[in-house]
Amino acid sequence: MRPLSGNTRADHRGAAVAVVCAAQFAVVLDVTIVTTALPAIGADLGFSPAALPWVSTAYALVLGGLLVPGGRVADLLGPRRLFGLGTALFALASVACALAWSPAVLIAARIVQGIGSALLSPAALSLLTQVSGPGAARRRAVGWWTAAAAGGGASGWVLGGVLTEYLGWRAVFGAVAAVAAVVLLGLGRVPAGSRVRDRALDAPGAVLIATGLGLLGWGLAQTGEHGPLHLTAGAPVLAGTAVLALFARHLRRAKDPLIPPGLLRSPGTAGANLTAVALTASTSPAMFLATLYVQRVLGLSPGQAALLFPVFNVAVIAGSLGGPPLVLRLGARLTALAGFAALAAGTAGATALPGGGRPIVPVLLVFALMGVGLGVASVASTHTGTEAADPKTRGAASGVLNSTAQLGTALGLAVLTPLAVSAPAGSMTGYRLGFAGTLLITLAGAAACLLIPARSAPAPVAATGGTISSGRRW
Repeated sequence: MRPLSGNTRADHRGAAVAVVCAAQFAVVLDVTIVTTALPAIGADLGFSPAALPWVSTAYALVLGGLLVPGGRVADLLGPRRLFGLGTALFALASVACALAWSPAVLIAARIVQGIGSALLSPAALSLLTQVSGPGAARRRAVGWWTAAAAGGGASGWVLGGVLTEYLGWRAVFGAVAAVAAVVLLGLGRVPAGSRVRDRALDAPGAVLIATGLGLLGWGLAQTGEHGPLHLTAGAPVLAGTAVLALFARHLRRAKDPLIPPGLLRSPGTAGANLTAVALTASTSPAMFLATLYVQRVLGLSPGQAALLFPVFNVAVIAGSLGGPPLVLRLGARLTALAGFAALAAGTAGATALPGGGRPIVPVLLVFALMGVGLGVASVASTHTGTEAADPKTRGAASGVLNSTAQLGTALGLAVLTPLAVSAPAGSMTGYRLGFAGTLLITLAGAAACLLIPARSAPAPVAATGGTISSGRRW
């Protein structure tokens, strides 16, 4: 067979990167597009006020609990195989959501959606690092990956409102299924990647971490409504923490643990995961607080408020695409610090927002600073977390990185949003305390950047003594 030319190989790689980024777009789109449709879903299917949040919570809990096992399965079975399986499951569950006739059916379908996302997301990131190759190509691919996530978030806010208003809430899930179907059609452009043949899945470890993270996420989700000392929130948090302690003990004793011990000991991996936690723990509650602020304090209608938030997402995309050249020029550590500096400036500005009037320009400036900072720092964090991993464990590394980001979101929302939710309408006290908390988390994330190596060294190439099976190459 005639070897492919350099331009042809680049075209194939570009197509593969586009496919896996489209999958990430669908996963993030699913979160925001469904959020905007929740009131219509509740009214049509007869959800009680207490049960309606589970349309989002059930998905998030399953996703967070299964990301790490999903990443390890990608290492063992091959990332493309799991990517295709996860995407198909996600697409079918999206169709089931669109056809749901009762609250129970919809929540069950959302659980299956979460399983599909947990399979496809770490596999997609593992494929991204394999098909793009080391160096500048991988940095660019990570930038596009982060931009795709931001684009999914931005599109969800707009599409969710438009589709729900003119076509009904079922069209929201139909749109998600359509994007997943496009990804499946492009699956043939993605190479098989490599997989580990001489390892087995650590089933006890998978059960422990899924149970521990699920309980922890459940308890944190209840904290905002009941407070951290309420039994409904405190008991799952304590139980989840205990199960995760058992998981850590299991990792030290297992012959072939779910998370390879060397992965967590790597300074690059540790720094990347700590910064990922700080990024989501600061930006998720900050944007939730901003949503409440512009409506409850400034008095904007939901439609008017929705016009402001694409600025944040566009800024994330700009930061994501500008991040790779910064990593090349400054190194991962300084790039991450630059991102956190912009994020800190944005959250500091949020604490000074006025309690009245229509300060649209300051709000947009805050959104722009936070968005650029998140995009730049995310590229540095993701690049470091995947570059530091051995090729045999890139799926596990991707799962851990995604899981810590999910945990950061849950922690930030649980700790900071009750301050604003409990504040009287029009009062700025709770909001300023919440934004100040996001600033403190941002500063802690900046300190964690010091654990990121100044210059990321590529992980050693895996030996080929039968342990790694390589798929189609270009």
